[in-house]
Amino acid sequence: MKIGYARVSTEDQNTDLQVDALTAAGCEKVYTDKASGAKTDRPALAEMLEYARAGDVVVVYKLDRLGRSLAHLLEVVTGLGARGVGFQSITEGIDTSTPAGRLVFNIFGSIAEFERDLIRERTNAGLAAARARGRKGGRPVTMTPEKIHKARTLAAGNIPVVEICATLGISRATFYREVGSTK
Repeated sequence: MKIGYARVSTEDQNTDLQVDALTAAGCEKVYTDKASGAKTDRPALAEMLEYARAGDVVVVYKLDRLGRSLAHLLEVVTGLGARGVGFQSITEGIDTSTPAGRLVFNIFGSIAEFERDLIRERTNAGLAAARARGRKGGRPVTMTPEKIHKARTLAAGNIPVVEICATLGISRATFYREVGSTK
């Protein structure tokens, strides 16, 4: 069975073009979402993925309708393939039920992995360069030894934690993490 999936990003857009193309491609059932591709909560996508069985083929009008990123797209299509479900993209002409379609899709996977490795490499190089210039990473320290001493002194004087936090400009979580219980 061919199962279609269509998505538009906003409520004022419609899926008519995609649904028509999916129906023309032979989809017997079409799921539609009106949600940004960046959203992980897409009810129709989740329902469609659960519905698809071995031997079925999931069809989309265009690759970006299914995945929010190349990595997410690869994850979804790889998961389908592991369950014996094929994948087709009408616009890009990809069909993972054919050797050529699997090759193209695997090339996309290699490109995504290469992209992730480049990002990791650039990030590590940037952090190393910043450390070489004396910059420390992470959040700025909010509790200096002086603030910790003052917080303990105020707490020993039975000042409420809420007032201590307001005075020092810290959250209660920071107070309890750095000073501990006042009892």
